[in-house]
Parts: sequence; structure tokens; C-alpha cells
Amino acid sequence: MDGKEAATLVSGMQTAGSYSAEWNAGNFSSGTYFYRLSAGEYSETKKMILVR
Repeated sequence: MDGKEAATLVSGMQTAGSYSAEWNAGNFSSGTYFYRLSAGEYSETKKMILVR
């Protein structure tokens, strides 16, 4: 997907608490993917490696 957004798992405001989300990678090829977690002023980007 060469630098494009692959999927959005959760969007919008959530009440305080713990959450989880699943990513169905069935249509994605092996490779390195980056994901971003944001809350208010906080934003963090992490790397994930998908191996088939």
C-alpha cells in the first residue's frame, strides 16, 4: 500500500476506559505496517510486522 492509509479501526470520541480492536489482515500482504494511537493531545506511532 506504499504509504497510504490501509484501514481505520476506531474513529471518533470514546468515553474513558480500556478498549481493544481487531484488525482482519486477511487481504493484506506480508510487510511492515505502522499504526497510530491518539487521545487528546497525545499521539504515538508504532511499527507492526505482518508475516504470513
